[in-house]
Amino acid sequence: MPVRIIAGKYRRRLLQTLPGNETRPMLDRMRETLFNVLQNRVIGKVFVDLYAGTGAVGLEALSRGAAKSIFVEENFRAADVIRRNLRLVGAESEAELIQSAVQKALPRITGDIFFLGPPYAAAEEYENTLQSLGEKPPELVIAQHAKAAQLAEQYGCLRRFRAIHQGTNSLSFYSE
Repeated sequence: MPVRIIAGKYRRRLLQTLPGNETRPMLDRMRETLFNVLQNRVIGKVFVDLYAGTGAVGLEALSRGAAKSIFVEENFRAADVIRRNLRLVGAESEAELIQSAVQKALPRITGDIFFLGPPYAAAEEYENTLQSLGEKPPELVIAQHAKAAQLAEQYGCLRRFRAIHQGTNSLSFYSE
């Protein structure tokens, strides 16, 4: 299934993806739900897309007015797809790509809104990343996870204030 930018200045642009199941791009419907909730909150902000995969979420944030998107992706092939997608939409100057494990990259990243969507099988990544972000919380953290996964209500100073369920997926929103 093709992945596209839904709205904003890069609207309708089709993005490249990796073949197979190496990454799990967020479906258009879920991404649309996410950005309907965020609405104008991304304008002028630094948006951090952790476990970025194809970069679709960070690119959607740029399309909708984020000042900058930082993409963190450990997989070499996925990082290459992000580079190609940034070129495809002409967003290289608004983006930073960090090819690294998230836990190694987090201490050197400053941003306003953090989005994380690690592989569902890597449950420890949710706990580790949310705990790290809860030590020095940004303005907003959003985790995409399987509906069946039970994320805690609080990680450090971060507290969940909203959860949205759509099919077998969920979005949990955390702030201080």
